[in-house]
Amino acid sequence: MAEVLSLVEARLRTALGEPDSRAAMTFVGTDRVEVLRFLDTGDRDDWGESPGSGGGAVVRYATLGMSARPMADPTVVVPDPDRGPRAELVLSVRAGLADTDKVLHPLAVLAASPQVEGLVVSPGASLEIGEPLWPGAPFSSVLVAESGGLVADLELAEPLEPVRFLPLLPMTANEAAWKRVKGAQALQERWLTHGTDLRDPLRGSVPLD
Repeated sequence: MAEVLSLVEARLRTALGEPDSRAAMTFVGTDRVEVLRFLDTGDRDDWGESPGSGGGAVVRYATLGMSARPMADPTVVVPDPDRGPRAELVLSVRAGLADTDKVLHPLAVLAASPQVEGLVVSPGASLEIGEPLWPGAPFSSVLVAESGGLVADLELAEPLEPVRFLPLLPMTANEAAWKRVKGAQALQERWLTHGTDLRDPLRGSVPLD
């Protein structure tokens, strides 16, 4: 477990640079989860980020600990300790527009959800936080996007599956409801069509009519 997390942290540092802060949390019945904070003064665009946006610094939050164990189908009585998907979560927001550092606890909760709730987190899924991502945020849920963009998948020795770094895209309540009916791809296409800045912590809902 420790070896996997060392490799994961090395991959995050290679892709995002040195973290300027980190927080650790432990929930009952789970392993320790950390959230690392990275400040990017450039403006890299990649899927799972912003399809059309202006410049400015971007804060990236990445979990560390979710990939220590493989995610297992909750219906399996005795899960395989080695085989199964592994992932970490990455959230990117524009710096200085909102108190987004308060997202550390919600991110840790989401990262612990495979152990706590038996969830298998995968692209296209919606994750509900149940409260604003940060004070005043118009988002209380996120869409899980495809990995391989900002942080490349991390291959591990057999029989372990690769660690995938899954971007989280904040959704407004209207967007989350629309996604439940139309699907993740339709919502992503709507964002792209309207040039939605998914990293804007103050943005409103994309037109859904």
